[in-house]
Amino acid sequence: MENAANIQDDNQLTVEQAIANLQGEDLGLRVYAAWWLGRFRVDAPEAIDVLIQALEDEDDRTNVGGYPLRRNAARALGKLGEKRAVPALIKALECSDFYVREAAAQSLEMLGDSSSIPRLIELLNDQVPGTLPAPEPPQLTQPFDAIIEALGTLGASDAIPIIQEFLEHTVPRIQYAAARAMYQLTSESTAGYNQYGDRLVQALAQDDLQLRRAVLSDLGAIGYLPAAEAIADTLAENSLKLISLKGLLEKQFQPTKPEDLSPGAIKVMQLMDALL
Repeated sequence: MENAANIQDDNQLTVEQAIANLQGEDLGLRVYAAWWLGRFRVDAPEAIDVLIQALEDEDDRTNVGGYPLRRNAARALGKLGEKRAVPALIKALECSDFYVREAAAQSLEMLGDSSSIPRLIELLNDQVPGTLPAPEPPQLTQPFDAIIEALGTLGASDAIPIIQEFLEHTVPRIQYAAARAMYQLTSESTAGYNQYGDRLVQALAQDDLQLRRAVLSDLGAIGYLPAAEAIADTLAENSLKLISLKGLLEKQFQPTKPEDLSPGAIKVMQLMDALL
């Protein structure tokens, strides 16, 4: 950041000051303000307005063409739950910066608006002109995992044939994103329905801790109950395992009342107690 000395302590910055900073000239303060508004879930209309405007910022650019302010603005807008941001985030999927597109896809998933599905599918097919690959290895052309996860959460069943191809992608994280989405997009009556959840369970045994953490998140997101014991036994932080198990439990609560919990849900609660 250009002027880190001017950045106030998180607890000292006010909503009014953060909004003012985001519209100021100090690029460091602007980037920080965008992060701060998302971090503290500031959903005031004025905050939403300036964050949407920041998605078009041209002043803050890195030497390799990145847009740090746009990235933070896109991330913040997903946390604020304001559907008014959807058109601007869909537009951000066309940004040349890989990480802006990644943040926009993640935020559109969080906002749960299906109007973004056609553009997300185009991006998954790498059909959006002007987009540049990630600057770091493996220099993916698109943030495939973020796009696939968004399509899964948004219920984009039309994307199933495309997502299936990513089950064999060379990058394991993308394979798991595809398995997660396929589980979400296929019904229980579909043959092999559980294969996608089982594939994620098997991934918990791999050596890479970062991937195990990601898979814990995937299993929590889809609420795959047969994964409960494997989640509890995974070599990872208890806090992450509890979050994942919480996802399983929430899935069980959706169709039933607490007094009608299944034996599987009760088992999940016992596993959570053991981790506390």
